Amino acid sequence: METQHDPILWKQAKARVGFRMHLRSYLIVNAGLWLIWAVSTFTFHPIRANFFFPWPIFPMLGWGIGLASHYFTVFRRGSERDMIEEEYQKLARHY
Repeated sequence: METQHDPILWKQAKARVGFRMHLRSYLIVNAGLWLIWAVSTFTFHPIRANFFFPWPIFPMLGWGIGLASHYFTVFRRGSERDMIEEEYQKLARHY
C-alpha cells in the first residue's frame, strides 16, 4: 500500500539527497585528482617535486563554487513556496 507524500516535503527531500550525492561525487573525484597529482609529481619527478604547482586546486575551487551554490539553494533559502510568499508580502507592503 502506497502512502501519500506531501509534495513540498518530497521536493525538499529530493533536493537534499541530490546535494548529498553531489557532495559525495565532489569528494571522491577531488581525492582522486589529488592522488593523481601526488603520485605523478613525486614518482616521476622526485627531485623537482617542490617546483610542481598543485593543479587540482583549480577544479576543486571551480566545482566548490557550484557545490556551495547547491548547498545554499537546498538548505538556506527555504522552499519555493516560502520564497514566493515572502516576495508577495514585500509587494503587498508597497502597493
